[in-house]
Amino acid sequence: MRLLAFRRPTLGRLTFIVLFSLYISLVLNIAYYRQAFALLPVDSLHNALVFLSMPLVAFAVINILVTLASFVRLDRLLISLFILLCASAQYFIMSFGIIIDRSMVTNILDTTAAESFALMSPSMIATMLITGVAAVALAWWVKVKKPVSAWREAARKGLSILASIAVIILIALMFYKDYASLFRNNKELVKSLSPSNSIAASYSWYSHNRLSNLPLVKIGEDAQQQARMQQGPRKNLTILIVGETSREANFSLGGYPRETNPRLSQDNVVWFPKTASCGTATAVSVPCMFSNMPRKNYDDQLAAHQEGLLDIIQRAGIQVLWNENDGGCKGACDRVPSQDMNALKLPGQCINGECYDEVLFHGLSEYIDGLQKDGVIVLHTIGSHGPTYYNRYPPAFRKFTPTCDTNQIQSCTQEQLTNTYDNSILYVDYIVDKAIKLLQSKQDKFTTSLVYLSDHGESLGENGVYLHGLPWSIAPDEQKHIPMVMWLSDDYQKRYGVSDTCLKKRAGEQNYSQDNLFSTLLGIMGVSTKEYQAADDILAPCTGVGK
Repeated sequence: MRLLAFRRPTLGRLTFIVLFSLYISLVLNIAYYRQAFALLPVDSLHNALVFLSMPLVAFAVINILVTLASFVRLDRLLISLFILLCASAQYFIMSFGIIIDRSMVTNILDTTAAESFALMSPSMIATMLITGVAAVALAWWVKVKKPVSAWREAARKGLSILASIAVIILIALMFYKDYASLFRNNKELVKSLSPSNSIAASYSWYSHNRLSNLPLVKIGEDAQQQARMQQGPRKNLTILIVGETSREANFSLGGYPRETNPRLSQDNVVWFPKTASCGTATAVSVPCMFSNMPRKNYDDQLAAHQEGLLDIIQRAGIQVLWNENDGGCKGACDRVPSQDMNALKLPGQCINGECYDEVLFHGLSEYIDGLQKDGVIVLHTIGSHGPTYYNRYPPAFRKFTPTCDTNQIQSCTQEQLTNTYDNSILYVDYIVDKAIKLLQSKQDKFTTSLVYLSDHGESLGENGVYLHGLPWSIAPDEQKHIPMVMWLSDDYQKRYGVSDTCLKKRAGEQNYSQDNLFSTLLGIMGVSTKEYQAADDILAPCTGVGK
């Protein structure tokens, strides 16, 4: 029996453009309409008409752009690009509550292969295949009729563009005040409208980074270590641990009912319960905390070609080492010795391109033994990085059960998700305690100290928001409130006159942030420079030097 051939459907050029413009503006912007519906009280006929006008405006704009592209036969290509951008943006907006802006583009570009793989899930693949890839395949499969008259088709395209412009003007005349009020009071709403959100964010990223290769701006060229730091039988050694995605709310040091810090609670550390991050993503917070700029004046473009905290410390004659386990230092360690611990691929510690944070201690004791002068060691951890929280700790730390052993965290119960995240915090507790124990073992040769603070916090489904990276202005406290811990050996306190009582009292009363790290670490290491600000040094009010 002869099978009938399955013929490709044939459409006129304008019909083809209209159908796919409708698909992009309606189906691939459901996330935007859901948010707009929640923000615009549709409690009257007028407001209902305002809401219903939104898809018309979106369609008109897409139709204009694609029709213009059709004059040079680029309509299929533009439709394909729009579909892929919109489908991917909508998936992440609806699944994790993210916002597409410049910082999100930075996060995407800075994401490692292992982190990208961790975001892939059956639901993501299925969604992208159905709403993205299949739609693009259809756009290229459908045949478009050749026009009988090129001039007649050009005229019809022109009329289509004029009609779309007329729709936009008419809606603007009728509802301009409503649109202006809605977007003025909800500035982030427009960042959910695709594909304009992805295009605007990409252009903003480009504009912000095109000058990043300017000549290096040096700071703290007057840096030198104070004589008091060199007077004594021992050298000075500080370990700075930069955490990842750990939020203050889940640390039992701060009153969280679960015991997530059993080791640190025995280490006589100073806990800072009121500490804020500079940003809500690693790409912002890490370069910011190592810069001499406070959050309110932080310029990431300047930071990209300006020296930072570690450059100044190194210039003062102190030996610096950065051990990396979280996809890069974001420029903070570009001019100091550093090593990527992932590259070691140590058996039992590294799996599928990611390592447990204990890998940061590989060879560290021997390195310390070989130090000939004062040292600062930075350990950049992968901490509690999601969505694969279950991969952040060895099986021995699976204390809280049941757990969420999948990257589709939105499919887990709140109990499972919290349990898994808390297990990662339990492992953070172990890592910080291990660093303290290492410093204690070296106290015959070094006066030791340690600082731990996370780069940003994390949302665990509160109000439908997951992960991190929301703009600071609207980010929840869970993404901005971070844990910070300081440990000073008895030798350090006695040698430099630090009052532990004073420090703990002020820690509970004062508000601190990552802005304090710059001058505090300079103060701990006794580095004098005009860049140092005593008001930002946490130790200064509690030492004889500060007084």
